[in-house]
Amino acid sequence: MWFRRSRPRTYGAKPVRVQCFAALALAAAVFTLAGGARAADDRPVKIVVLGDSLSAGLGLPADGAFPAKLAQALKAKGIAVSVANAGVSGDTASGGLGRLDWSVPQGTDAVIVELGANDALRGIDPKVTAAALDGILSKLRDRHIFVLLAGMQAPRNMGADYVRGFDAIFPALASAHRVVFYPFFLDGVAADPKLNQSDGLHPNAAGVDAIVARILPQVEQLIAAVRTARAS
Repeated sequence: MWFRRSRPRTYGAKPVRVQCFAALALAAAVFTLAGGARAADDRPVKIVVLGDSLSAGLGLPADGAFPAKLAQALKAKGIAVSVANAGVSGDTASGGLGRLDWSVPQGTDAVIVELGANDALRGIDPKVTAAALDGILSKLRDRHIFVLLAGMQAPRNMGADYVRGFDAIFPALASAHRVVFYPFFLDGVAADPKLNQSDGLHPNAAGVDAIVARILPQVEQLIAAVRTARAS
């Protein structure tokens, strides 16, 4: 019995053209996926500032508070962000821990933790402050939220032992949790009458501008970490 040699199957009369179309479709799909990845990377980074009156903007208009001024500075550099103000005047580190879940909503990419000033002013045991801040950092880590920890220093009239114990909280936690760290939120501003309101404690408009300018490199580092994680 003779067997007829079968012709190779083709999709139509011009298989080469079909292969070309397939290659083009594949290239288009890859381009679309790459474009989607780029679009995901370009989404604004959502930042929450979890703090006390220093970030809430006590004595200042809403658009003069630290979160608003920070957002303006970042957008001026072409960095797409949204910065929410979750500052509560008078709040302590323990208060921040207690309200963390509703102050930092789902979808937040990063948090700037600015707490501790009221703990020091009230003479709260540094161990209590450290435990509360550790709880905040642990919860944010478990939620895969990036953190910038802003350090605080105790007033020097609190006594050497208290100052030493309190000031050591922030670098120790930053190292243990491996977060972005800004050693002193009021660096260059504290005790300068030109940069503070009449109470001598809260930054005025110029003081907020000074804080933003000094902390900006660490905030950019925080944003870069978010974007790197998105791309991985």
